[in-house]
Parts: sequence; structure tokens; C-alpha cells
Amino acid sequence: MSFIHPHLRLGVNIDHVATIRNARGGAHPDPVRAAILAVQAGADGITAHLREDRRHITDDDIIRLTGEIDRPLNLEMAATAEMQVIALRHEPHACCLVPERREERTTEGGLDLVGGFVHLQPYVARLRDAGIRVSLFIAPDVAQVETAARLGAPVVEFHTGPYCHAVGMARADELARLARATALAHQLGIECHAGHGLDYDTVVDVAALPELAELNIGHFLIGEAIFCGLEDSIQGMRAAMARGRAKAQ
Repeated sequence: MSFIHPHLRLGVNIDHVATIRNARGGAHPDPVRAAILAVQAGADGITAHLREDRRHITDDDIIRLTGEIDRPLNLEMAATAEMQVIALRHEPHACCLVPERREERTTEGGLDLVGGFVHLQPYVARLRDAGIRVSLFIAPDVAQVETAARLGAPVVEFHTGPYCHAVGMARADELARLARATALAHQLGIECHAGHGLDYDTVVDVAALPELAELNIGHFLIGEAIFCGLEDSIQGMRAAMARGRAKAQ
């Protein structure tokens, strides 16, 4: 029997609770409260992206998250000197290095590890030396996976946006691309995560990929919570993930 990761973890991204708060100003809704509720609902960890322009999560949010949640914090960040200083100060469980452009609405693609190898190498090394689990957000591409191994990253997170946005045979092709990339990463000793754009429907086939250890999902869960509450949205995602993982058995 091929390898099947024993437990598919769910990391809940709370960025867009902060987006709603910042649209009006003030303290509500509180993303840290959302993180605590997510943990109570069954999240294995919390993800938060501290962007250069602080458009949603703020420095104070990171301080509070490190002190108030009892699950791993995955800090998404660009590979910049400023963000490295912040990560080394707070020492989150994990740092996921992501590309970042001010004009984008959300993260639009994966890191180019091949072209950015020289720039990324010292960031990966310094964070690893500090005992922080380093993840690289990449497209499910063979060259990117192989370069992640050369960089010494213990984790990659595959960008599932193209899969989620595709239809028909194009979606099947993107799923096959994800399957090849996760199999290669596992073969190279890299832990596999995935995320971006996943909902109750699209998550099922992704969760069936046996090498995946973690999914990081935020925007859909926060949006769905408007209608059913955060606990129900997370539990609904858990159920969909379970259906997918059952297909991998």
C-alpha cells in the first residue's frame, strides 16, 4: 500500500476577520477571538499573514496570537529583513514564506524558488537555525519542488488556486499536477501542505492526495461563518476533508 499521511491537519487562516475589522477601524471583529473559537471547533493550527502594508493582520495581532492560542501558529510572511526580524522575535511554530505584491488582492501565485534561490537561501537557513519550521508556498511544479529540497526547506505548501478556479478537464489536469508534486515532495523527504481557494467541494479531491499532511484554509471558512457560524463552517470543512481522506484509503 502506498504511503498515506496518518492525520490531515486543518490550519485556519484568520486574515479576513482582520480585513473586516480594518475596513471600519476599531477592535471588532477580533481575529484573535476568531482564532480561539477556531481551536475550540477543531482547528489543528492557526495561520496569519503579516503583510508589509498590514492590510489585515497587525503586529499586535501576532503578539496576542503567540500568547493566547494553544495551537501552532503558522506565520505567513515575505522573505524580507523586516519580517525575518519579527519572526525571530516571536518564534512562531512555523513560517511560510510567500510572494507578496502590494497591488494584489491576495497571494496570486507561488514563490519562484528557481529564480529566487540566492535570495531565499539565507532566510530559510536563519529561520531553521532558530528552530522555526520553514514552509515555502509554491506552485505544484517539479522544478520548484526539487529546488525546495536544495534549499533545505522541511515543508512546502502547494498553491491550490489554479485547481480551484479550473473547470472540467482543466481541473482534472490541475489535480493530476498536484498529485505528481505531492508524490515527488514526499519522495524527497519534504512534508506536503496545500491551500488557497479551497471550499467544501474542491477540498474533497485534494484531501484524497495521500501525501498531504495539512491544509490551510481561511477565506471560505470566514465567509461561510457569516451564514452558519465559525464552528459549523470549520466542522463542515472537517467533514469534507474526512470524505476526501477516506478516498485515499
